[in-house]
Amino acid sequence: MSDTTTTGHANNPRNARKTRQGLVVSDKQDKTVVVRVDRRTTDATYGKIETRSKRYHVHDEDNDANAGDTVRIVETRPLSKTKRWRLVEVLQRAE
Repeated sequence: MSDTTTTGHANNPRNARKTRQGLVVSDKQDKTVVVRVDRRTTDATYGKIETRSKRYHVHDEDNDANAGDTVRIVETRPLSKTKRWRLVEVLQRAE
């Protein structure tokens, strides 16, 4: 008997989903928020640390997140043309 049958999740690719943490920049769409995720990289030539950002369209089933909230998102199956992420939790509410 292998580990996968006893535990149900060992070496299962479904549990190896990418997660990101970011800031909600738009909540104008229904059941969709736009989240900006920042990452810090080092410039190849000068070695200076710079911040790069990327925007993700995220599925928000309950319209829970608002602009300015810090949220955690997880990768999922394609839900529409641009949505491949869904909202897991709101970490910090906007003030």
